[in-house]
Amino acid sequence: MTPASARLGLLGCLSLTVAVTLGLGSNQHVGFTFLLPAGGTECFYQAAARDDSMEVEYQVIAGSGLDVSFALMSPSGYRVSSDSRRSDGIHMVDPTEDGDYRLCFDNSFSKLSEKMVFFEVLINSQSSASRGRDEWADAATPESLVGYQLEDIWARMESVHQHLERSRQTQAVLRAFEARDRYLLEDNLWRVSFWSCLNLLVMLAVAAAQIYTLRRLFSGTKRVCT
Repeated sequence: MTPASARLGLLGCLSLTVAVTLGLGSNQHVGFTFLLPAGGTECFYQAAARDDSMEVEYQVIAGSGLDVSFALMSPSGYRVSSDSRRSDGIHMVDPTEDGDYRLCFDNSFSKLSEKMVFFEVLINSQSSASRGRDEWADAATPESLVGYQLEDIWARMESVHQHLERSRQTQAVLRAFEARDRYLLEDNLWRVSFWSCLNLLVMLAVAAAQIYTLRRLFSGTKRVCT
């Protein structure tokens, strides 16, 4: 087993390699890291409500070539978007259909190398946002607003929430980039060390052969002179 395979195996211990269902619930942001086997395909499902917006972003962290194929299927069976052998990608769906979207990652073109893939799904639910706004409006009274309009307060809070979600998403992507760069550095370090040691051994062997040849040459010349 090569060091690269060993590192992928250790990373795989912290991930899942089977298809799972990611529930929507109250969590609108889902991040996941998994090990995509060589020659295999993995599919994941994300529930969405009608007229929401969904953003899917993926990043290949480790593996030979750092590329996978990606396809996003709608609940009705239509291919919304797809990529062929790319290391990363971002796809938007706006508005969404009511049902489960299928996210498929394909590594069938690589028969020897497994891939470590990170992806995240961000859903902006318009229905839950409007429902929360209505509930807050019902609970508040005009006297408690102290001169501020309720819609302005809600708009500011929603803007802050969206910025926080975007910041968390950006940090997750940066962590994925950092993991991929660290893998590349470790893999390149192993290659450089291997070839450096091999070149050093070849140089030592050539030097020893030259010294041995020169000693045999002068030893034979001395016997002829006497």
